[in-house]
Amino acid sequence: MAIGKNKRLTKGKKGGKKKATDPFLRKELYIIKAPSIFSTRNAGKTIISRTAGTKIASEGLKGRVFEMSLADLNGGDESQSFRKIRLVCEDVQGNNVVTNFHGMDMTRDKLCSLIKKWQTLIEAYVDVRTTDGYYLRIFSIAFTKKQSNQAAKSTCYAQAGQVRNIRKKMFEIMTEEASKCDLKELVQKFISSPDSIAQEIEKRCESIFPLQNIFVRKVKVLKKPKFDLTKLMEMHGDSAAEDTGAALDKIAAATTVKALKGAGGRL
Repeated sequence: MAIGKNKRLTKGKKGGKKKATDPFLRKELYIIKAPSIFSTRNAGKTIISRTAGTKIASEGLKGRVFEMSLADLNGGDESQSFRKIRLVCEDVQGNNVVTNFHGMDMTRDKLCSLIKKWQTLIEAYVDVRTTDGYYLRIFSIAFTKKQSNQAAKSTCYAQAGQVRNIRKKMFEIMTEEASKCDLKELVQKFISSPDSIAQEIEKRCESIFPLQNIFVRKVKVLKKPKFDLTKLMEMHGDSAAEDTGAALDKIAAATTVKALKGAGGRL
């Protein structure tokens, strides 16, 4: 090696080592606001990088999906902990992320606990449109039940024709229940305890074959109507809080008009 070459061998890289900074210093917190159908309105917090240049924080939040337990949204009711609710960010108002219903699911452990031997599993799904234009796919699940006079070790399998008839009833009930109400009312049916749709399926299918453990297993939002802020605020119950003015007393108003007549005013 020639003397005098590779002079930078002992020195570090040009510009020195880049100073390590905490990435969370560039983040900001937003509060997730759940719709008014849930008892807990402040569902949690989410972080996003602060607005920098053309990258706006609020635009980055829109469309973000949050998955949370129904037990947390309904004030810690453990009997509803197997339900997972998906909320999507529709709008950002100040420091609040205003969300809307985006779907529902069941936890895997609950689903596994329902599946047993010696019974028939019946599943059905249907695509329905609500009165306010939301297009949903609803999945339901049911299991056959033993008769009271059956032996402990006996099976309760349904015949193929009975399964078809039960599935047909499930289609009818889900379509009927979902197509005659708006999204807010439908979500209330899904999260109500006991489940009103499941009860209706059990009652109507009793004559075909007794059923047990009936659940609306999953709900997907396939299509949404055009974004409307007024409708979103209705979901959050904020429209009722608007100042609509005091109620008008017609008799008092008429008396006031009579007293003002000829008093030099335009009345």
